[in-house]
Amino acid sequence: QVQLVESGGGLVQAGGSLRLSCAYSVRTFSRSAIGWFRQAPGKEREFVAAISWSGGSTYYADSVKGRFGISRDNAKNTVYLQMNSLKPEDTAVYYCAADRDRSDAHKLEYEYEYWGQGTQVTVSS
Repeated sequence: QVQLVESGGGLVQAGGSLRLSCAYSVRTFSRSAIGWFRQAPGKEREFVAAISWSGGSTYYADSVKGRFGISRDNAKNTVYLQMNSLKPEDTAVYYCAADRDRSDAHKLEYEYEYWGQGTQVTVSS
């Protein structure tokens, strides 16, 4: 049973923008914080951004602060990651993840129990 589905990845030039979407199962994640993580080739997966259930609280990695924005539309059961001023070092597979036990935004990867399949983002120089 697929519960988190990412979309919106692709190839973009440096300085460009992309918006990723994460559609989630409302039955499973009705009060869940949602996070975005990414993994570049040869590197460990790292935290990017997170949003609380209400959308009132967000949390960003320093590397994306001021360039990326996370938001959610609970009526559409979707979390978005708007990525602006993209750099080649943003190239990675991006995953959304859900923490059923917490509603607040946080970056603790080990607490996110559910993961999507990932979407590739490639930024060319």
